[in-house]
Amino acid sequence: MSIQALHRAPGRGARPALDAVHGALDGVPAEGSVLDGSVLEGAVGPAVVLGEIDRAIRRLQGLRLRVIAEADEKQVADDSGMSSTSAWVAARSRTSGADASDDVRLAVALDGELAATRSALSEGRLSTEHAKVIATTAARLPEALAATERARIETSLVAAGERIDPERLRKVARRALALAERSVEETDTHEGEQLAAEEELAWQKCRFTLRHNDDGTSTGHFTVPRTAADILKKVVQQLASPKRLAAREQERGRALGLDTRGTEHRAATVVGEIDWQQRNGQAFAEILEHLPTERLHGKVAATVVVTVEHQKLVSGLGAAGMDTGSAMSIGQVRRLACEAGILPAVLDGDSVPLDLGRTKRHFQESQRVALATAYHECAAADCDRPYAWCDLHHEKPWSRGGRTDLADAVPLCGFHHRLVHGERHQTRIHRVGNRKVVTFRRRP
Repeated sequence: MSIQALHRAPGRGARPALDAVHGALDGVPAEGSVLDGSVLEGAVGPAVVLGEIDRAIRRLQGLRLRVIAEADEKQVADDSGMSSTSAWVAARSRTSGADASDDVRLAVALDGELAATRSALSEGRLSTEHAKVIATTAARLPEALAATERARIETSLVAAGERIDPERLRKVARRALALAERSVEETDTHEGEQLAAEEELAWQKCRFTLRHNDDGTSTGHFTVPRTAADILKKVVQQLASPKRLAAREQERGRALGLDTRGTEHRAATVVGEIDWQQRNGQAFAEILEHLPTERLHGKVAATVVVTVEHQKLVSGLGAAGMDTGSAMSIGQVRRLACEAGILPAVLDGDSVPLDLGRTKRHFQESQRVALATAYHECAAADCDRPYAWCDLHHEKPWSRGGRTDLADAVPLCGFHHRLVHGERHQTRIHRVGNRKVVTFRRRP
């Protein structure tokens, strides 16, 4: 049975709509500008066009999943002599078997009890990644939950997914029982159980392979738990940061007896042009070359800040937050605290002095660590450069009486830090939750 056979009746099903979509796309010029003068008149014009393209893609993805679900129900794969719907999807879509299996699972889940998610995806309000988060969360809910509670959780996650990206939605979904107005203890218990199960499964899935090439390089592949990956990523980011690259260029120049003036500017130019996969690969090689082989049982080389309420640490319920943006179970926190470089962010207790007032010109390392509990990237809107690369900027300039207090600190990557001190842009700083967000607008 072909896909056309699913929609034989003229004017019905997906085929006429798809023909119309292709016809409309054929009308877009293959070369030259796709943004006409009317669109370019306003600064938001191109953004609106891009947003509508993304919405159309999401709607088509929703339609694709509906086709897969119907093909699975009608056993199209069996009629085609294929072993499963996943194999049929992989062959027709030219995707990997693993991706095809994920698509089939999601399609079947959406075709079941997730009507609100299916509708939002069909209307382009959610992406398939959002839908996967909601479907996974629904599958892990306690069986004792009533249908009304499940519906309330789904509706809340759909509404949240329309405002935030899938990674943030995943964090909201960990506390799904709170959306059903269950008690804090029940929510903490469920969240901790889910994280503990994920951590155990992640440990079982650990893999490492290495193959030597004929050109002096080696190629490898690994699968490790998220916590270990976050530690590795943080170290690599610190080694590959633009500021460190500039420092190395200056050190190298001095060793060769060269004039190092302007090195930071030249390094910044190189950073703008460099292949970051290559730079991260070089940083990874540097890590391997400096592994402490004499004490392999010692502490890890990265400081990871874990924020946990004392009550949760004592009870063993709930989850702890990491400065990398991930979460871990309380059991994992207790284990790592015994053997790894974990720096606790003390809540409601004695801590390193963080507010230095006018006594210090520059922010201190203790303040950088404390701020890492709130920020994972640069504070500039839509900037994804990691916090490890950022300078701490005084919201009220030191020269104008500003204080070196934590409340006055704004983490900015090198690019946006230069921008905020430049003359070409107006800057606005506002709060979103416990973070500051910096937006820029070119001066007229």
